[in-house]
Amino acid sequence: MNAPSPALAARYGQTGLPAGPSSPVVESLLAHRSVRAYLDRPLEPGTLETLVAAASSAPTSSNMQAWSVVAVEEPGRKARLAALAGNQGFVARAPLFLCWIADLSRLQRLGQAGGEPLEGLEFLEAYMVALVDAALAAQNALVAAESLGLGTVYVGALRNRPAEVAAELALPPNAFAAFGLCVGWPDPAVPSAVKPRLPQSLVLHRETYAAAGEGAELAAYDERLADFSEAQGMGRATWSGRMLKRVAGAEALQGRDRMAATLRALGFGLR
Repeated sequence: MNAPSPALAARYGQTGLPAGPSSPVVESLLAHRSVRAYLDRPLEPGTLETLVAAASSAPTSSNMQAWSVVAVEEPGRKARLAALAGNQGFVARAPLFLCWIADLSRLQRLGQAGGEPLEGLEFLEAYMVALVDAALAAQNALVAAESLGLGTVYVGALRNRPAEVAAELALPPNAFAAFGLCVGWPDPAVPSAVKPRLPQSLVLHRETYAAAGEGAELAAYDERLADFSEAQGMGRATWSGRMLKRVAGAEALQGRDRMAATLRALGFGLR
C-alpha cells in the first residue's frame, strides 16, 4: 500500500487524501512553490542550455515548435523588464530571466524565403498553437530547474505592456512575449511555502463536466487559503474574493484588455 505523501497534503492544504503511486519527479512537482528571493550566486555553466534542452523536449503541435525564448542576464535589461512588468524587483534580482515567446515569425520567414503562401498564420488557431507550445516548453524548463535545486516564478505581467517588451527584446513581427520566468538559487533566509490549490473535486471531472456541490467545496477551500495567506503574513483573504476582483472589469486587467489590438499590431492575424 502506498504511504500518504506529505507533499500531497501540502499541495491541497489538507490531510487524509488517498495515496497513489509516486516518484522523485512527482514529489518534485508537488513541492513547487513560487520563489522571488535569490542568492547572489551565479548559475552553474551550461544551466541555461540544459533548461532549453528540457524545453525543447516538450510536446509541440505537429512539430511546429512555434516558440522561442530570450534569455536575459544583463542587469540593465532586467531592470527595464522589471519596470515594464509592474515594477517587480525580483525580476531584476534573479540571475536569469527567461522571456517565453509565442513565435510564428520563424514560420513566416520560412514561407517568405520559399515563396510559399502564409495565410494559415493569419488565423487565431496559429496564435493558439504558438502560445500553447511556449507554455509547454516553459513548464518543462521550470520542472528541470527545480529538479536541479533552483527556484522559479512565472511573470505574467510582461503582458501588461507587450509592445514595449517586444521593443526591448527586439522581437520581429508575429512574435509575442507571453510571460517571463525567473530562475535562481533560492535564498534560504526568505522561505517560501507551497500554496494550497483547488481540491480535485473542483477540477477533476469524470466522463462529463459536473459542478454539483461546487459552492460547499469552494467555501472550504476559501478557508484553507485564507489560513495559508494569514500564516504567510499576507492578510486573511479568500480565493473567491481575490478572483472576483481579478476579473471584475477591464481596469483589473492592467492594460491587458487591449490585448487583441496589441497582438494585431505585433503582426498576428487572429482571424
